[in-house]
Amino acid sequence: MDTTPESYLDLFPLEAIVYLTPDSENVLEDIDPSKVYVLGGLVDESIHKQLTLRRAREQHLHTARLPIREFMVRAPNSRNYHSETLAINQVFDILSTYYETRSWPAALRAGVSSGKGYVLPDTAGQ
Repeated sequence: MDTTPESYLDLFPLEAIVYLTPDSENVLEDIDPSKVYVLGGLVDESIHKQLTLRRAREQHLHTARLPIREFMVRAPNSRNYHSETLAINQVFDILSTYYETRSWPAALRAGVSSGKGYVLPDTAGQ
């Protein structure tokens, strides 16, 4: 991994950038090695709803969201809390695991904590 103070907008062509945001209508189906995936910042979801989606649209970037709804189910919980907003390290873990395994269930199991209110169908009753 390389770090730089430069903006991703200055380093990569716009058409190569995919901004990952839980508010995107586009589902990330696979990782394309020719693309650059931008992980949004830590955001308090109750205050800054859709902030990352708005930022991506302002920058004319493609967006995608992790396939949480496609592979996971809402788990019953006392607070009726369900959130697809994840911390950067969780998203990174999911993407890394998916890249290694090519399995969204395995990747989501590795990165989505039960506190988010989503589980894989095979663990829904546990």
